[in-house]
Amino acid sequence: MLRSLKIILSTTKHLPSCCCSGFVSRTRYVNWLKEDDEACLAALENGHIFLFHHLHPLLQRTKTGTLRPAALISSDLQSVLERLGSDRSLMKESVLLGCSEQNQALFCLDVGELDQATVEEECTGNFMDLGKSLFLLTGEEVPLLVKVYSQGQALLRWHQTSRFCSATGQLTQRNQAGSQRVCSSNGIVYYPKMSPVVIVLVSDGKRCLLVRQSSFPRGMYSALAGFCDMGESLEEALCREVAEEVGLEVQSVSYSSSQHWPFPHSSFMLGCHATVSPAHTQLQVDHAELEDARWFSSEEINSALKVKTPPRRGDPPILWLPPKQAIAHRLITEWMEQQKLTSGL
Repeated sequence: MLRSLKIILSTTKHLPSCCCSGFVSRTRYVNWLKEDDEACLAALENGHIFLFHHLHPLLQRTKTGTLRPAALISSDLQSVLERLGSDRSLMKESVLLGCSEQNQALFCLDVGELDQATVEEECTGNFMDLGKSLFLLTGEEVPLLVKVYSQGQALLRWHQTSRFCSATGQLTQRNQAGSQRVCSSNGIVYYPKMSPVVIVLVSDGKRCLLVRQSSFPRGMYSALAGFCDMGESLEEALCREVAEEVGLEVQSVSYSSSQHWPFPHSSFMLGCHATVSPAHTQLQVDHAELEDARWFSSEEINSALKVKTPPRRGDPPILWLPPKQAIAHRLITEWMEQQKLTSGL
């Protein structure tokens, strides 16, 4: 019944003559499904669905105890819903995520109205907190899993919190793909929103600055991050956040990469590196925002990058970094590689 992502991505699917292989055709195919409700319903009948329960994704444990993604074929999910006594119309609440390289349509669906334990038994999986699962996932499928489940959770949350028009208070109606909602009163169209967040790894040339919040897992430090204010550029937001939270003045900024992040409510992470003067590195931590902020040497970072599992209760304290799927980990890795090049290692 359950399919792994690897199987899904190898599935061959017949498509309309207007679609063919390649990035452009896949992009146009997904766009077509967003614009044509009937086409989207037809794709749903032959699609694969990733299940959520109150925004917690369904994962499956392998025989070795590791976690892997799981999806249901549309026909299998319909059978599950029938056995659970649910209205099959629940299927129509599925939200389009995209398609595989073979143009297999991928959807997500929150079945929070059903009993969690019963669904887990039927699907031989478990619904898990997405944030916690990021630290437990392994294997080559992880990057794709994170993308699919992060996108799914963000879209499902947006639909749950956008049922009413902010201008009229009237109900909004979604299209079949779930890519927009329209006010039933005045036709205002709403699209899923992301909040821009700058995340920056600050360095004084030989050390990098990492911070932690009280909500972080024990021992974990990450790059400094903050929401962009209205009217700010990326660079302005970065400089302001560094000044506000640790009392440092940025000298230079370089862009690294970006990432969608579903926490806390769908963020668009803009990753950067920044430098400060080695003569002005005294930290003035805003403890209303941060629990701690520290400079770390390349030796400390190199050791932390080798830590494979989070520390357990009772273990000696160690520096623990964000999971590899997080952009903060990428920034730290990039900085470490630069340090190796600079030192000639």
